[in-house]
Amino acid sequence: MFLPQSALLGREGDGWNQVTSELALERSGPERFLSSFTLLVELIRALGPNPSTHAQIAIGRLSSHIMTLRRLSRSVAGMLQAGENPAVQAALVKDLGALVEQEIPEIARLLVEAEPQAESTQNYIAVLTHVMMHAPSFSLRGGTREILRGIIARGLGLR
Repeated sequence: MFLPQSALLGREGDGWNQVTSELALERSGPERFLSSFTLLVELIRALGPNPSTHAQIAIGRLSSHIMTLRRLSRSVAGMLQAGENPAVQAALVKDLGALVEQEIPEIARLLVEAEPQAESTQNYIAVLTHVMMHAPSFSLRGGTREILRGIIARGLGLR
């Protein structure tokens, strides 16, 4: 069955560009690097007003990663608004964001000795449990690492 010309979205022959632009929006949004942010907040609370030097360095490093990802995400949004196709840049945001998001619970477990418990009433443990259960999905949604790194390699002319 053929559709009428009025059913065409965008320009004929430009479907791949349209799809990758839409994926860029999905891959670069703040939800790609802020899913673990609540755990970072709870970690800082759990560490208290005088965290160890090791904890201060870890929190500073994680904070700098999140600030960088925010700037990258906003840059992709600006490119999309300007009508550009930032597929490679969005893939970078998504890949790096997933790495940071999955790193946060691991660092939290090293800094505060606590075991995840589904029924915990303590904020830190409840959030830690939630994030640890969902962390594996952070590298799947919006494209697996292998797909994203292929897009990045192709965009850099390496493939």
